[in-house]
Amino acid sequence: MIRRADGHNRRRPWNLVVMATSLSLLVASGCTKQDPYTPPDLFYYFASYKVGKNPTTVTPIDVNQDGLTDLLTTNIGSDTLSILLGNGDGTFRDQIQLSTCKEPRSLALGMFNRDPYPDVVLACSGGDEVAVLFGRADGKFEEGPRYPVHRTPIAIASDDLNGDQAPDLVVALRNDKIKVFLGTGTGEFTHGAQYEYGDTPTSVALADLNGDGKIDLAVTNGGPMSNAVSIWMGNGDGTFRPPTDYRTGKRPLGVSFADFNRDRIHDLFVINGQQDSFTTFLGNGNGTFQPGLDSGADAGPNFGLARDFNGDRRTDVAIVNIQSSDLSILFGRGDGTFEYPPRNYRTKPGPFALATFRVTTKEAEEPGLVTADNGNGSVSIFLHRGLKAVSAPVAPPP
Repeated sequence: MIRRADGHNRRRPWNLVVMATSLSLLVASGCTKQDPYTPPDLFYYFASYKVGKNPTTVTPIDVNQDGLTDLLTTNIGSDTLSILLGNGDGTFRDQIQLSTCKEPRSLALGMFNRDPYPDVVLACSGGDEVAVLFGRADGKFEEGPRYPVHRTPIAIASDDLNGDQAPDLVVALRNDKIKVFLGTGTGEFTHGAQYEYGDTPTSVALADLNGDGKIDLAVTNGGPMSNAVSIWMGNGDGTFRPPTDYRTGKRPLGVSFADFNRDRIHDLFVINGQQDSFTTFLGNGNGTFQPGLDSGADAGPNFGLARDFNGDRRTDVAIVNIQSSDLSILFGRGDGTFEYPPRNYRTKPGPFALATFRVTTKEAEEPGLVTADNGNGSVSIFLHRGLKAVSAPVAPPP
């Protein structure tokens, strides 16, 4: 059984039908037809590892500072956090499962108390609170402070919003609110601004979108009255100016940043939960964006990330589709559009989230993908067949 964490009823999947036509060229010997596009087969399923019940996120991290990638999952069905220590070759040790708050829905990483070990902050959707966990030298975590919110935190992100060198927090609340917490640098937070806007925020992302050194905010609004991504420009003191909305597809679930057209300016990548699509918005460099470009995915896209997977210096996207239980790779054309059809890989039931990490082999360092399998209580590893990815810049040079 797949447990949805966003409170919406599932819709029956329907496929986007894309009709491809080829141009017939008249030549002396007759007509020839352009070959259809065949996406490269870059990944293969490698292994799965058990985690807690109904994982909703998977996050690469080096928790024990040994130089190897480890994994964290938030498990909304068992109120736990799973830690999988990595061996560096794409394999992981059995999970260490920690009891946390009620229904941890998402997490953000940070160095909240300025010791050498990464810390975690959880959006606890069932407990109406934000919970801080402090990293330890042994790769485990100890409980830190908790902060009540009103109500149902669904997504969380961390960055320095006020320039004091201490990471702060932005939390999306299910009742149409965005809450700011300002970090003290000691592992504690103070209550900051709260905004009521939009319709059912589903994700938050932080970046400097106009190059002024102040962190800005992107929020997806997944309710039926909005269907938009809101851009909030930061004032540099932990507050934001009134937002500008950009129309997306139906029920946007997630937003992240990428550089799709290689101009070293932040673009937006939005996953739409209905009509099986995603939307890209090319940035203008001043915090504004061009109208969105819609592209097709498989049934029920739930989470995506943008990277160059085939080494052509064009940004591609990887998307997990919760209804069709597969992973789609779409290869970028360098202008915010993508080749079609995608390369699809079968996953375990209910892939809910996705991350990329580096795998060190004897020959090279290769990118891997990991899915959080909400319907299977696992994470699954997909390894690259050997082509090296090239990291595309996503921000203007300093």
